[in-house]
Amino acid sequence: MFKSISRVWLISVLFISLNIALVPNVFAQTLDELRASGQVGEAYDGYARARASSVEALVKEVNAKRRAIYSDRAKQQGVTADQVGIVYAQKIIAKCPSGTWLLMKDGSWKQK
Repeated sequence: MFKSISRVWLISVLFISLNIALVPNVFAQTLDELRASGQVGEAYDGYARARASSVEALVKEVNAKRRAIYSDRAKQQGVTADQVGIVYAQKIIAKCPSGTWLLMKDGSWKQK
């Protein structure tokens, strides 16, 4: 019985190790690096957009933090979070490096 448990444990450890080695290290990259590589773009509404499926989880985290900020600001100012997002989008886009992909209101992408 001990040998069976040891084999299962060893196989599990090897499987986990292999998966960790194969998963891209997206979280080690900064948002600016991902923008520069074209994997992440910025949108007119103040939210980031994943341009590569490998960064979708990171973009969801970024957008959740932005959504919380926009909601707080909206409550303070008596406006909608969407309105706050649009104002922040202008600031975010202004600070983005050249070459950043931008999603326009009409759904088209262009580079800064």
